[in-house]
Amino acid sequence: MDGGLIKVGMRVAVLGFGLSGQAALTFAQKAGAWVCVSDSGDVARFAEKHGTSLDAMGVAWEAGRHSRDFLAGIDAAIVSPGVSLHQDIIEWLVASGVPLYGELALVAPLLNAPVIAVTGTNGKTTVTTLIGEILKAAGNSVFVGGNIGTPLLRYVLSGDRVDVLVLELSSFQLQLAGTFAPKVGVLLNITPDHFDLHAGMDEYAAAKMRLFVNQQKDDAAVICMDDDMAARQTARVTSRLIAYGHGENCQARIGEHGARLNWQGVGEDYNLAGSPLDFPIGVSNATAAMCATRAFGVEAATILAALRAFAPLPHRLQLVREVAGVRYIDDSKGTNTGAVIAALEQTPGRVVLIAGGRHKGEDYRLLAEAVANHCRHLVLIGEAAPLIAEALAGVAPMVTASDMAAAVQMAARLAETGDTVLLSPACSSFDMFRDYAHRGQVFAAAAGALPEGEEP
Repeated sequence: MDGGLIKVGMRVAVLGFGLSGQAALTFAQKAGAWVCVSDSGDVARFAEKHGTSLDAMGVAWEAGRHSRDFLAGIDAAIVSPGVSLHQDIIEWLVASGVPLYGELALVAPLLNAPVIAVTGTNGKTTVTTLIGEILKAAGNSVFVGGNIGTPLLRYVLSGDRVDVLVLELSSFQLQLAGTFAPKVGVLLNITPDHFDLHAGMDEYAAAKMRLFVNQQKDDAAVICMDDDMAARQTARVTSRLIAYGHGENCQARIGEHGARLNWQGVGEDYNLAGSPLDFPIGVSNATAAMCATRAFGVEAATILAALRAFAPLPHRLQLVREVAGVRYIDDSKGTNTGAVIAALEQTPGRVVLIAGGRHKGEDYRLLAEAVANHCRHLVLIGEAAPLIAEALAGVAPMVTASDMAAAVQMAARLAETGDTVLLSPACSSFDMFRDYAHRGQVFAAAAGALPEGEEP
């Protein structure tokens, strides 16, 4: 197999052994490299989950750390998304002249189809999925993956061929993107997130902007002008800018129930009234997808029909139950403060907010205004509960729950008729759950267990 940057006989280390790291191991082995695996996770857990299979393959591995002794003598390191670049071992590898590759750098020379790529802090999965559905409706064969679903390296290994690749990309993936360049790149927003792995907003924004660095002038950069940080990045774009938002200077201007796109001198109206996307975040996401697919050559009528037929994804402002006049909404994908603020602004009536989980370096004080304006009460869970309570002291009443079932029962007692119990955690899920989907499922099950027509 042509491994591009990975050559036969190279000694390659895979840092981090999640789904992307596992795909990287297979990729490097098929390219003819000698490969070892280094993971910082718990030693016993790693040994139980991966040790036997790695030993059977003859793959050397370490867990619990990334050590110099283990990595000495390697020719290249494949760094998985989520492995911080701000650690001594990374600095040592760079100083030793070892090139660091992310999966985008590895696949860039090997991709066999044009790419539409989506990044941003919030909304990536919905917009990526929307774009995929629109392209399928237009008759294209499509791979949808990257940061969701199938890792991009798995696609390359499969040997499949499609008409277009639609990728959700995180800041981690973009940091080591090499020469990767999408035909259409989409930047939705840049709000505080992942400060456990990034050195601040400037570095985080720079990682997002890596999406556009290698684009050609006739490629398209779709950027939301409603987001101040994203809008400020447009001066750095050298490809064809397609700006969208509520401003008069936007090529795609968002209205109350849809958007109007000025396309090659002709105004095109995309009316989403009455559709599942007919709410402010839904319309904004739809507009991003519309701009991206129109830039790719899809006809306006096809785009509109696909948008109107789209069903919202689970765990993203998903209504799971209404009981005793109270709505229960699962926004488990709301893992940062920006997502929670957006969710609160979209939720009608007063809110009992369930928040908390594993801390990611967020400044929870950013929630103060939205919580003050929208929340009747907070119910806090998980490891970050004390941090959130300290940051929002005096903003709204709050209690702490030991688990999700207790949190939902508390919220049900605190809510009044017409209120919404909203799970939007502002944290990752890994202190108590397998992932955000598992967290949302447990929330829905707890809401489903509430007695019908009366408080528990």
